[in-house]
Amino acid sequence: MEVFEISCPQWPLFSSTIYSQGEMPDDKIEREQIKNQHCTDKSGDLFRSFDSLMANQDTRQSLLENSGHSQHVCLAKPMGLVEGPGGLGQGGMAATLRDDSHESETKYEEYGYNAQLSDRISLDRSIPDYRPKKCKQMTYPDDLPQISVVFIFVNEALSVILRSVHSVVNHTPSHLLKEIILVDDNSDNVELKFNLDQYVNKRYPGLVKIVRNNKREGLIRARIQGWKAATSPVVGFFDAHVEFNIGWVEPALTRIKEDRKRIILPAIDNIKYNTFEVQQYANAAHGYNWGLWCMYIIPPQDWLDKGDESAPIRTPAMIGCSFVVDREYFGEIGLLDPGMEVYGGENIELGMRNKDYRVQVFDPVGQVSAKCGQMTGTASGYPMLLDL
Repeated sequence: MEVFEISCPQWPLFSSTIYSQGEMPDDKIEREQIKNQHCTDKSGDLFRSFDSLMANQDTRQSLLENSGHSQHVCLAKPMGLVEGPGGLGQGGMAATLRDDSHESETKYEEYGYNAQLSDRISLDRSIPDYRPKKCKQMTYPDDLPQISVVFIFVNEALSVILRSVHSVVNHTPSHLLKEIILVDDNSDNVELKFNLDQYVNKRYPGLVKIVRNNKREGLIRARIQGWKAATSPVVGFFDAHVEFNIGWVEPALTRIKEDRKRIILPAIDNIKYNTFEVQQYANAAHGYNWGLWCMYIIPPQDWLDKGDESAPIRTPAMIGCSFVVDREYFGEIGLLDPGMEVYGGENIELGMRNKDYRVQVFDPVGQVSAKCGQMTGTASGYPMLLDL
């Protein structure tokens, strides 16, 4: 699985707990508008109920296509954002702006990356497919479990959050993507309230849930809230500054279907913080030193001897920004420790909890083929406390 992530040496500060899973204030109005627009049969009668209609995957996908793709410009443009193909940063290429300004510098300081440039890059931009050739030729079972994708954020740039959402929708088969859960860890950025709610409810009706913490809880407790809100058999946890690639979910779900005690990690490439260029990282495992700091390490010799880059790499630790796990099994091993308060602990915790299997699988570039591009740079507003 490949996932590209914007990497920040100092992460945005999270501390976390109480959450309210309320819908946007005018949610009922929006649902009525969608119902009136889409939910009539040939005789003009309304379907049985809008909720039962939205529960049908095929119907939901049709609604998404009709209500979303036909309104790209009118939804994104008022917020100063861009949807659709083409434009800056396509193919994961480096992008720049001619009109660098004080506003641009201010956003650098606020987010730790070039948020003004992000606003000019399409939410649907293409990125390079770095999977090995063998990965592209693999086939997967038809009866894979569904996944809930959980994004955690606090005061992230709106365009970066929405690009994460767009990329997972664009690159995940609709019958496998049960829902997207956005956990807002008490952001105070105004555009992450009404604008975000309005956009996702119109663009992805019935697909995106927003969970809002009433106080800052931290990354770990925020993830637990996302797990509580998830309803599918498998849950994927990601930072909200990632971009997914084609074929990312099938290999992850296949390996969990084979063994529910596997915890799947993606291969992680880099999205540069200043140009949003996607940079390929070498295959690696994750380990830790005597100080319990997680780090990239050379894959085991037995994996290297196979000469098969599509094979998963077993690893005792994990980079905490992204992983996929069976929802019930995650609960059985105690989730993540909600009492941890210091950065770094989650990187080794799951390996210890999952001691019978270790962190069973690290799927390199290809096997789990969604690349979570990571931005290097300083973090958003305040350092991110991982609540470990």
